[in-house]
Amino acid sequence: PILTARDKPELSLQKAGHASIVDTPAGDWYLAHLCARPLTGPEEGRRCMLGRETALQACAWTDDGWLRVHGGPDPQQTIPAPPLPPHPWPPLPAKDDFDAPTLALCYQSLREPLAEDWVSLTQRPGYLRLRGRASLSCCFTQSLIARRMQHFSFSVETRLECEPENLQQMAGLICLYDRMNYRYCRVTYDEARGKLLGLQLCEQSRYDELPEHDVVIPASAPVSLRVTVADRALQFYYSLDGEKWTPIGPVFDASKLSDEYGTEGRFTGAFVGLCAQDLRDQALLADFDYFSYLAE
Repeated sequence: PILTARDKPELSLQKAGHASIVDTPAGDWYLAHLCARPLTGPEEGRRCMLGRETALQACAWTDDGWLRVHGGPDPQQTIPAPPLPPHPWPPLPAKDDFDAPTLALCYQSLREPLAEDWVSLTQRPGYLRLRGRASLSCCFTQSLIARRMQHFSFSVETRLECEPENLQQMAGLICLYDRMNYRYCRVTYDEARGKLLGLQLCEQSRYDELPEHDVVIPASAPVSLRVTVADRALQFYYSLDGEKWTPIGPVFDASKLSDEYGTEGRFTGAFVGLCAQDLRDQALLADFDYFSYLAE
């Protein structure tokens, strides 16, 4: 094979293949190819929660007309740079205050384009407004805006204003692989206790809630939400004043949000984002003041 990581689980780049060939004006040849970076650790935990990524390998044509990667067919994590002037893309700002007229290209919706009737930056300027729609188990009409997890360690933060009136209405911060595997910290409402912050999760289609970790929060007040991921450790936090942060729920295994653990997709990688559900009348409005993504 020209390029492969097959039968070499010790390599830092796995699933290498599907390459395109490119040459430079100086006559140097490279392969741009797909790959995945597993978390380090035991074999059963070498999961690729970042999904498919893109890598570059230096290569050359042999005298018999065959393409060979420098150093052999193993994908290399570091190669000499092409003899070209650097052209770096400007980094995304760590914090998005939702002041722009359109969403940044890093955000994605689920199976449908953006539409003003369920996601808006204009109905309340300076906020991303989501209107609650279908449940997270639904394949369609989900009010969800998310971006790819791009680092093994990062933190995401937002501030949410919404006033659910029943348990069928909710909104919050979510880490997900697909509709069958996610971890969700959401605001909802309980008739006996009032406005609640709590956790939902789905693992291989098995839905669960963790009511022992529910927190009663003030009505008509915003709540700040945060999630941190450090390799396998995924932890949610909340704050009522934006300064003092309190963990909520257990430490989850982030590696389960991966191609290897899921049973659908297998190419998507994990996402982190904002969502809202209203299973009754689709009238819940959830306003998110900002979204920050900070790599550790």
